[in-house]
Amino acid sequence: MTEEQEREIRSELARLRQEHRDLDAAIAALDVSGRGDRLTIQRLKKKKLLIKDQVQRLEDQLVPDIIA
Repeated sequence: MTEEQEREIRSELARLRQEHRDLDAAIAALDVSGRGDRLTIQRLKKKKLLIKDQVQRLEDQLVPDIIA
């Protein structure tokens, strides 16, 4: 992996982590306010899980496989 590729992955990771935090805050705000309907909250939670999976895949790309 080149340094440029690693920088791009780290940049994407930072963006996804921020989006994950933003979704978490939005879900919490909807729960507390009682304004969010169930379907909206479920959709936000599903999107949050998808982002978590993307973060994990990118982190796996940064950590080399070491056979012990």
